[in-house]
Amino acid sequence: MRALAVCQDELTIRTLHQVLSGTFDIEFLVESRPLARRLVDDQIAANVGDPKRVDSYLRADLSPSTCVIVEDNGKRSLKRVVTAIRDAGGSLLYVLHAGTQPSARKNRDELKALVPELTHLDMAELLSGALLTELDRALTRARVQQYQRYFADADRVLILLHNEPDPDAMAAGLALRNLLRRTRATAIIGAMQGVTRPENLRMVDLLDIHIETIMADEFGSFDRIATVDVQPHYFHGLLPRVDLVVDHHPEQAGYTTVFKDIRPEYGSTCTILTEHLRAVDVSISERTATAMLYAIKSDTLFFARHTNRSDLDAFTFLFPLADAALIRKMEGAEITLERLEHVTRALATSRLKHQIFSAFLGETTREDFIPYTADFLLQVEGVKWVIVSGIVGGHFIVSVRNLGYSRNAGEFVKECFGDIGSAGGHRALAKAVVPAERFRSKFGDLSGIGIAARIGVLAEEFLADTHGADK
Repeated sequence: MRALAVCQDELTIRTLHQVLSGTFDIEFLVESRPLARRLVDDQIAANVGDPKRVDSYLRADLSPSTCVIVEDNGKRSLKRVVTAIRDAGGSLLYVLHAGTQPSARKNRDELKALVPELTHLDMAELLSGALLTELDRALTRARVQQYQRYFADADRVLILLHNEPDPDAMAAGLALRNLLRRTRATAIIGAMQGVTRPENLRMVDLLDIHIETIMADEFGSFDRIATVDVQPHYFHGLLPRVDLVVDHHPEQAGYTTVFKDIRPEYGSTCTILTEHLRAVDVSISERTATAMLYAIKSDTLFFARHTNRSDLDAFTFLFPLADAALIRKMEGAEITLERLEHVTRALATSRLKHQIFSAFLGETTREDFIPYTADFLLQVEGVKWVIVSGIVGGHFIVSVRNLGYSRNAGEFVKECFGDIGSAGGHRALAKAVVPAERFRSKFGDLSGIGIAARIGVLAEEFLADTHGADK
């Protein structure tokens, strides 16, 4: 993100540069040529100009998405400076009070009248990190307002989820529909394959979430299409266009979109959308907050995997808005006889060596049994990696789980299966989907125990590759 700071005090300039340069592409507009030369000599981007003139900002390539920070030292009026910034197209405006006394209330009101979204900050807040938070929120606000305007004139909107939607996908669909200020009639939440897993059906029932089944030939009937918790490459070319992508999985190539917000460092797509909702001050209903809170808990295993500070912040914000009793009902008892049967099948064809547990389930009717079994077996004492595979509908499915502090599970599946199918994921969890005939062509027609052993050896070799780990 780009920031332009209008400052004349050298100490303030150097403080801003030290605090913000790691996150923002920041440059300074100063009136003194000697000061500008000193800054440039120290590798600090600075230009000379009159901050009260519009052309100073035009020469600085000011745009509506540029964060403009104006120093207020209490010695001069900022009205002409703010007017020039506004006339040059600036909209993300912050006044940083560096003097001992902030501007009088009258001056603040005058500035607010010129730029309603203007924000005031004191130097102490800058040093505490509040400015970084505010600037990040401003960038998110600008991004959300842009796609809100883009979707506003559409008659029919599709919010598309991945097949067999999980809590994160469904809650993200609700959140985006809320952000777009639409109803069930004008923004359909859809998936090409519906919800079948018991815990997800429980969520659908308790929160009255309607997921429509969408066929590929229906995509063209929508004016705008957004995907959440999934990227267009997932649909293998069936999705001709997309207008918005919001996802927390690693970014993939092979598609174009008008807007996107992809943050693989986040544990949940709902964390991203919580930030979107907060940035534009949209009211969040109890139902939506409950769905999003449950989604964050579910996708991070209650912060046991792939979690960062943003996930915790989103959880803290949503918690008082949600219905805790409903969340307890949705969590329910997830162990069923059918799932235990698959765990038993995994044990019968398993291989445990060097803390790597590998198992093959054979043919199974539902794909979700494979990751469930992997999650279950990761709880076994002495196990640090679990790789469970099975065949569903003619496709060989591999689900990988680990404790999150060793090598990357996503890199493992890409290295071993990316050349014959779809493969990817995060450090602690990953998945590969390969046509069964391609798997047999590469690895041979192995038995159940043979498949588990072969994949276990692949994992051992991957973990032993210290050169790859260094990369």
